[in-house]
Amino acid sequence: MERYFQILSISLEAVFTNKFRSILTALGIIFGVAAVIAMMAIGNGARVEILEQIKLVGANNIVILPLNTTSSSEGEDSEESGKTLKKKYSPGLTLKDAENILQSIPTVEKVSPEVIYSILAVREGNKLNVELSGVTDTFFSLFNQTLHAGAMFSYLQMERGDPVCIIGPDVAAKLFPKENPIGKSLKCGTIWLTVTGILRGVQVNDKAEEMGISDYNRTVFTPLKTALIRYKDRSMANQGASGQSNIRISRHRIVIIDGDDGSSVAGDNQLDKIVVQVKETSQLTGTAEVIKRILVRRHQGVEDFEIKIPELLLKQEQKTKDIFNIVLGAIAGISLIVGGIGIMNIMLASVMERIREIGVRRATGATKRDIVFQFLSEATFISITGGIIGILLGVIMAKVITTMTGIHTVISFASIIVSFGVAASVGIIFGYVPAKQASEKDPVESLRHD
Repeated sequence: MERYFQILSISLEAVFTNKFRSILTALGIIFGVAAVIAMMAIGNGARVEILEQIKLVGANNIVILPLNTTSSSEGEDSEESGKTLKKKYSPGLTLKDAENILQSIPTVEKVSPEVIYSILAVREGNKLNVELSGVTDTFFSLFNQTLHAGAMFSYLQMERGDPVCIIGPDVAAKLFPKENPIGKSLKCGTIWLTVTGILRGVQVNDKAEEMGISDYNRTVFTPLKTALIRYKDRSMANQGASGQSNIRISRHRIVIIDGDDGSSVAGDNQLDKIVVQVKETSQLTGTAEVIKRILVRRHQGVEDFEIKIPELLLKQEQKTKDIFNIVLGAIAGISLIVGGIGIMNIMLASVMERIREIGVRRATGATKRDIVFQFLSEATFISITGGIIGILLGVIMAKVITTMTGIHTVISFASIIVSFGVAASVGIIFGYVPAKQASEKDPVESLRHD
C-alpha cells in the first residue's frame, strides 16, 4: 500500500504542477455534471408539482363547468355567419344534472355539486372578500381536503340547511386574529354563519385554477342546501309554495323534490361546478363522453358546459415534461462525454511531454502497472474534482433557476450520486488509454527522448 500511496502523491504533484491545464481539462466534467444536476432537479420538481396537483384535483375526477352562454327561449332568432339560427332553451347546470349523472352512469363513484358566491365576510370590524362555497360532504373527500381544527358538517346540519361553515386558513387569520374561530360566528353577506371547522390550507397554482380548482385558503364553505336556501338559488327552479328549493341532500345521493306546480323559470346556472369521481382511471375518457351526451340531451341540445379531466391533462403534461427532460439530459450527457474526450486528449498530450519522466521511472524499478496507476490516478483525480465542483455548481444553478424563473426544482440525493459516479467513471474510462500507452513506452527509448 505504501508503494501505491507514493505513486498517488507523484500523480497529485503532477496535477498541481500544471494547475491551468488541469483546470481546463476538468471544465468539460464540471459543466457536464452541473447540467445533469440542474436538469434532473427541474425534472424532479416538475414531477413533484404534477403529483401535488393530482392530489389537489383528486384521483379519477372529472370537472364539469358551465360556459357563459346566454340562454334564450326556443324560437328566438339570432344572426350568425349570415344564417338565421334558432337558439334552444337550456336550464344550465343544475342539481338535477348531478343527480342524473350519479344515478345513470355505473362507472361513477361520487358526485359533488358546488355553488360559489363572491361575498364580503365581516367579524368585529375585520372585513375580507371571500368566496362562499356551498358543498356537500363529498366535496372534502374528492379533493383530499382535511381539517386543521374542528369538525366537518353533520348530516343534520346539511339536511336542515343550518347556518354553519368551515373556513380556510386565510379567513381564520384575518377575521379571527386573536381567538379560536371554532364555535364563533362571522357575517357572510347578510347571513351569520357559525364556524365548525378550519381547513388545512394548500397552495394552488395557475395550472390548477385553469382546471377548475379554486384556492380554498380564502374560502368559506357552507352546506349546499344552506347556500341555496339562505342565499340565492340562481336558477329559480323548483320553487315550492314556501319559496324555498325543495332539495334533500344525503351522503350518497342528491334528491330534488319538485315544487307543487312543477314550474320552472329560466335563469343562470344553478351550479358553478359538478365534480364526478369515476371508479377507475381507465374509465375517465369513456365516462366523460357519456356525461357529455347526457348533459347535451338534458340541455335541449345546447352545449353550454365544458368537461375537463385534470388527471389526464396533468399526466399528459408530465409526459411532455419527461420528454423535454430526457432531451436536456441527453445534451448534458453529451457534455460529459465531451469532457471525457478532453481528459483523454490532455492526458495523451501529457504522456508525450513526459516520455523522459516515464523512462526514468521505469529504469528505477517502476513496473508497467505502476505507470498505469500513476496516469490513471491523475485522470481520475481531475475527473472526480471536476465532478465535485460540478455538483456544487449544479445545485447553485438549480437555485438560480428557481429564483429567476419560478420553476420548481428538487435536488435529489440520487441525482448527486449518479453525477458523481458518472464523473468518476469518465475519468477511469477515458484515462485508461493514455495510461496504458504510457506504460507501453520502451524505457531505453524514453531515456533517449529529448
